[in-house]
Amino acid sequence: MSHGKFDHAATAPVERVARALAGHALSRNAEGELASAGPAVDALWPDYTDAALAALRTLREPSGRMLAVGDADVWDRMIRAAIEDETISDF
Repeated sequence: MSHGKFDHAATAPVERVARALAGHALSRNAEGELASAGPAVDALWPDYTDAALAALRTLREPSGRMLAVGDADVWDRMIRAAIEDETISDF
């Protein structure tokens, strides 16, 4: 299936969000203390999957501005697919 001009991600949305949350918590550039948080994020992102799922669940309902530029049914299906995606990369 062609996705037009969009590339697809190699990792599941849950993993990507969990990694972002872990990086935010661990990196000195955000709230953490590690100057180089990459290895810690690689090791600890699974600990953030519950928070990642909570964030994705929060996004199920689009805002008014989102509705003005896109299709709510497509958004709903995409977010639900992201939540249901169990294909998290190997650790």
